[in-house]
Amino acid sequence: MDVGELTAEDVVDRVVPRDPRISPDGRWVVYVTAPVGRAGEYPVSGLWLVPVDGSRPARELIGGAAENRSPRWAADSGSVFFLSDRDERGTAQLYRIRVDGGGLERLTEWVAGVSDHVPLADSVVVIAPDAADQASDPQVRTVLPDAVRRWDTRARPDRLWLLDLSTATLRPLGDLGDRHVREVAARPDGTALAVFTWSCADREPGVFEPGLHLVDPVTGETHDLGTPVLEAADPAWWHDGTDWHLAYLGLTPPGLIGGTAIFDGDENLTEGLEICPTELVQVDDGPPLALFAEGLDTTVRRLDATFTEIARVRGSCLTASRDGGVIAVVASTGTEPDEIHAGPPHDLTRRSRTVPDRTWGTQHRLDYRTPDGLTLDGLLILPPGKTKADGPFPLVTLVHGGPHDRYADRFHLGWYPSGQWLAAAGFAVFLPNARGGLGHGHAFAASVAGDVGGAEFTDVLSGIDLLVEDGVADDTRLGIGGWSHGGFFAAWAVTQTDRFAAAVVGAGVIDWPLLAATGEHSRFEAALGGAENSPITHAAKIRTPVLILHGEDDTNVPLSQAELLHRALGDKPHQFVVYPREGHSIRERDHQIDVLNRSRAWFSHLLA
Repeated sequence: MDVGELTAEDVVDRVVPRDPRISPDGRWVVYVTAPVGRAGEYPVSGLWLVPVDGSRPARELIGGAAENRSPRWAADSGSVFFLSDRDERGTAQLYRIRVDGGGLERLTEWVAGVSDHVPLADSVVVIAPDAADQASDPQVRTVLPDAVRRWDTRARPDRLWLLDLSTATLRPLGDLGDRHVREVAARPDGTALAVFTWSCADREPGVFEPGLHLVDPVTGETHDLGTPVLEAADPAWWHDGTDWHLAYLGLTPPGLIGGTAIFDGDENLTEGLEICPTELVQVDDGPPLALFAEGLDTTVRRLDATFTEIARVRGSCLTASRDGGVIAVVASTGTEPDEIHAGPPHDLTRRSRTVPDRTWGTQHRLDYRTPDGLTLDGLLILPPGKTKADGPFPLVTLVHGGPHDRYADRFHLGWYPSGQWLAAAGFAVFLPNARGGLGHGHAFAASVAGDVGGAEFTDVLSGIDLLVEDGVADDTRLGIGGWSHGGFFAAWAVTQTDRFAAAVVGAGVIDWPLLAATGEHSRFEAALGGAENSPITHAAKIRTPVLILHGEDDTNVPLSQAELLHRALGDKPHQFVVYPREGHSIRERDHQIDVLNRSRAWFSHLLA
């Protein structure tokens, strides 16, 4: 079935599922749905419920003009706790709703709102700002006049609280000082909480040293378990028959650039593997489950001695029942958009349906070798109804962000210039996975430290050369684009070669030293590149027309980066578009529509 020409409105109004959660008994999946673009001042999302066995279609559990998010199951699988701003837009409170239609109950009235929650047997751990800070503007920052600049975030850190469901009282929990609570995992026996904290709530100074703590949910007694690795996340408990263990994901030490690993205390459980863990999920009755990126593929593996593979999925957002016998993911294929897939690990079945059928561009898996002998992978998306024999096509290469990200063999359609969006306009689209990315182990990811745009650039050109040689791509009609690190790469590419007839630079890094001084991830940016890796250093060489797109309020890659490129280009052919109120990602519906239409028109005009 074909429902007509793909429009930007089709893309940004598309409802997508996310954050699935399987009930402890493995019978139900609750998940969030929301359109890609935000039509008003605040997001709108709903919660849906579907039986794992598919005996009934999915039904909306809670909706309305509100952001309903972060669903978490009660221990008895009879109700769902969730956050919603239904009573005051922009300020989330904790609610509970029974899955049998037994009504909705508001559980908190916290002026500053609730950030997250973890249900226990007869209480809920609540993560929220301190009561004394409730009247403060959480966005206000004060720069202290110290020799070393600091950010005063006293009004912003989240604290730990315990909500007693029988008395509806909320009391402070634990003694974590001024640290900002990031994530909590409850031990299955109910006697301990693992708590990840940051030294401050604000990433902007690039200093947010992590901490790991053990908190008794009854007494609040707190023990400092030391400093986990940077970017520590996804804590998961398990019992080996003798002792309790706590695993978590984190950045492989000692460098700031590299792959993610699974840790048990100081031990790197995934050391030496040429695959990359991306998610870790606690299973109460056994070892945790982990989602692994393996080249273009994604697997679910059990955290045992051999990392036993239990499923191959084209998905993310893994969730599991209490015994691990049932899982769910948000999954897709190259020509089928994201839906909820659930069931036994070996027999996942689609359980939701959010978009009508459409004829999409055919997606092909690629693998090739670089001049220095490295084997790489990527994807090629052709225009709908076309085959490689219909080439050569105008080719647009889209470089992913990160650089520690990847293109998986999944569906590629988003608010930014994306594979299916450009394929629908008649382009062949190359999605390369160059070195520095996810899915090939730590050494592969760390190889770009201090040298972004070096061998990484050759990796991408090698893939383009392969497509030209195979008659798929027209060497006279090549375009390049990307967002974030992909935006950097597009800007870098046109300083290194005149092969590209058009470029789109979305929220791209133009000056690495300046970004290290002004961006959220300062220490990480400094470890990626310096002046010689900066497009601004070589901007005089640019001959390719460039479309520059950037959010006005971007704190990850500040607007000053785009302004540098704009000024350096001077009278050379280019456009510079700034989206008001937007950060590093473009969220407002009308702005997303403009990004899609403007970028496609740019490539269509220059690669015709």
